[in-house]
Amino acid sequence: MPPLAGALLAVVFWGISFVATKAVVSELSPFALILLRTTLGTAFLLVVLAVRRVPVLPPRSAWPAIALMGFVGVAFHQLLQAYALTLTSAVNTGWLIGLTPVWSALLAWLWLGERMSALKVAGLALGFLGAAVVVTGGKLSGGLLALPSTRGDLLILVSTLNWALYSVLGRKTLLSLGSTRATAGAFLAGLLLLAPTALVPGTVSSLGHLSPAGWAAVLFLGVCCSGLGYLFWYRALETMEASRVGALLYLEPLVTLAAGVALLGEHVGAATIAGGLLLLAGVALVQRAR
Repeated sequence: MPPLAGALLAVVFWGISFVATKAVVSELSPFALILLRTTLGTAFLLVVLAVRRVPVLPPRSAWPAIALMGFVGVAFHQLLQAYALTLTSAVNTGWLIGLTPVWSALLAWLWLGERMSALKVAGLALGFLGAAVVVTGGKLSGGLLALPSTRGDLLILVSTLNWALYSVLGRKTLLSLGSTRATAGAFLAGLLLLAPTALVPGTVSSLGHLSPAGWAAVLFLGVCCSGLGYLFWYRALETMEASRVGALLYLEPLVTLAAGVALLGEHVGAATIAGGLLLLAGVALVQRAR
């Protein structure tokens, strides 16, 4: 599969992933879901390494970086989003995830010394305004933490910053080990970090109550979103300009919007749509400035 097509498919997987996660957290705790999802994703990636005859363990010099990637990008990131989706909707999550390129631009300015032009500043301001409208439902004057949904939205905002940080942290390791080996190593490290959650009461026993539709959703999350999605995305980053790959994230909120309405019957208010469009416009300005 061409890298561009693979990256586009990864965005589709990730757009639907919020809907699948929202459906499963009504049956499983976030701990149980993420432990199972990470186990499936790790198993899939280890099979890919075996088929390609690539060593499983990276060089010891890369272990600290792999462990950090496993914590930031796998264990913490997925738990954060799964818990947030117990408090907010998949549609809101999809819109807010579109803010990730804005954080990437800020990190590039702070850590890499990229120039902060007036157009980029305007895009950042517009993006954050759109995110604020989504989080508050258009009521910007107060009550930011008054509703569980707003707390969930704020956690999703934290996850967007966390993902941008993960992308920066994993860049060097990705280039040195290759996308398959680095991703598999990060997932293996993340699984080891998540293993103690199996001791949380109800985490393992709740799996016996998962419905057939729930199992299908978990398989989709583990194999398609965690396994194939990560592989396709990082393969594209290896062979294409990062700005071209990152631009595909503009489509993710639209995928989530369509899936959330079609599969979960979620209501989409005018403020949510307006805020989401403002957010995407801000991201587009930042991307154009870059």
